[in-house]
Amino acid sequence: MFAVYAARIDRDQPLDGLESGERPAPETCPGWSTVTVKAASLNHHDLWSLRGVGLAEDKLPMILGCDAAGVDADGNEVVLHSVIGQSGHGVGPREPRSILTERYPGTFAEQVAVPTWNILPKPKELSFEEAACLPTAWLTAYRMLFTNAGVRPGDSVLVQGAGGGVATAAIVLGKAAGLRVFATSRDEAKRKRALELGAVEAVEPGARLPQRVDAVIETVGAATWSHSVKSLRPGGTVVISGATSGDRPSHAELTRVFFLELKIVGSTMGTKDELEDLLSFCAATGVRPVIDEVLPMDRAREGFERMEAGGQFGKIVLTSP
Repeated sequence: MFAVYAARIDRDQPLDGLESGERPAPETCPGWSTVTVKAASLNHHDLWSLRGVGLAEDKLPMILGCDAAGVDADGNEVVLHSVIGQSGHGVGPREPRSILTERYPGTFAEQVAVPTWNILPKPKELSFEEAACLPTAWLTAYRMLFTNAGVRPGDSVLVQGAGGGVATAAIVLGKAAGLRVFATSRDEAKRKRALELGAVEAVEPGARLPQRVDAVIETVGAATWSHSVKSLRPGGTVVISGATSGDRPSHAELTRVFFLELKIVGSTMGTKDELEDLLSFCAATGVRPVIDEVLPMDRAREGFERMEAGGQFGKIVLTSP
């Protein structure tokens, strides 16, 4: 079958290790099912995998891709939860959880095998392309906002780095949930797009906000960390799920953290139940993932190049015939 995979690890030039071509079709074992992929979306996790973060050399070649929507063996339209081993279903009882592409082949292929427990019905209201955007970036944003930040309608949230998948999802979900959303971006066009999606104000990174916020959705890391902490009200929460600009900020703002009793919460992906809730939320409210570009899977390199350059706003989706 055709697939897009990591053939080599290159920490400095990750795309040098990206290849596409024929790979063996997945073999299923008890408790697992094979899904025919209709659409799959890119995540920064795929770039990190090409750099060797979370992907060991002895697992190469590894088919990339965490997210997918497709059709199961019975013809049902489905969405995949990409965290393997979260419940123990389909793996050994002592196996730690992992994300597709870390231990098991991913979704950038004509077919993918996952534990049957990881398969959810796709709402009829969502297209395959829309549904394929949800299991990683949108699920991460959903958990950051509603589980770990604990915000409620009327609260205020700062979303750092508008344009990325998680940040874009947080703006749209926050708006739909009745939050007052502020956003940052270095790019004027992305700030304008954030306003169109429902942010009440979009500013350059580091700019002073008109008010202190209840929570900050942080995926940028070192470049925005100080601003995130300074933007919180006393007792507020920074929820962090990534550090695309690095994980070592020059100013940790520890004095401010303890004096204002701020909370810092790490967040990774989400549960199957949260993904089910997110799917229902999108179906019921009309909220749809923001898609930057849809490409056939054999043009995956173009999507990777766009994501690496930071030129996208929303998700890049790959489709399979």
